[in-house]
Amino acid sequence: MGSLAPELVPRHIAIIMDGNGRWAKSRGLPRAAGHRAGAEAVREVVSACQDLGVEFLTLYAFSSENWNRPQKEIDSLMSLLERFLKSKAQEFSDKNVRLRSIGRTELLPPSCRYELDKAIEATKGNTGLTLILALSYGSREEITDAARRIVTKVQDGELSLSEIDEQHFADHLDTAQYPDPDLLIRTSGELRLSNFLLWQLSYAEFYVTQKYWPDFRKSDFLEAIDNYSRRNRRFGRV
Repeated sequence: MGSLAPELVPRHIAIIMDGNGRWAKSRGLPRAAGHRAGAEAVREVVSACQDLGVEFLTLYAFSSENWNRPQKEIDSLMSLLERFLKSKAQEFSDKNVRLRSIGRTELLPPSCRYELDKAIEATKGNTGLTLILALSYGSREEITDAARRIVTKVQDGELSLSEIDEQHFADHLDTAQYPDPDLLIRTSGELRLSNFLLWQLSYAEFYVTQKYWPDFRKSDFLEAIDNYSRRNRRFGRV
């Protein structure tokens, strides 16, 4: 793929990183090995986003439903997250990446929450790619929480019903400070949103690959961007 005009590069990309467990199973490895292997794909995609000038990248790292997995796997995922944050904080600072998170992160183990808060604080002044980790995140929960906040404001007299519109509702979501994703990438061939950014993905372009996330590399990412650049986004217009 040659160089793309800036207007053909998605401003915000969201990724459902799926297939770690199946990748490991196909190799006779424990599921934890698949999650560890997926970390390399994250590194390559972050690097590719920086090369292309993508402004925002949201990764579905741990869903609210993932808490229902076996405790051993949850512990492994939390340990991996903690190590990832520890090892990448300085690298993010050096490469001008700003780290942020969405979701009910208060449910993370204290040590994970500490490393997350530390990395966010260390990179808050960076002006390059904003990397948003969706952790303990579920879109239905997010939308429900936003509705509760709006109802509370109405009850307290801070807001009238006539003031509530789409933008006002969006301003109460976890993603209020970010633009909606232009492109959603999902690995492993599954054709569903899995409770991810249901509101924000209303007009996003979808790209699905059969590759498992640990096998997803920069060349695959560039292929997705090339596919996106050739689409005609009409937003309901002719």
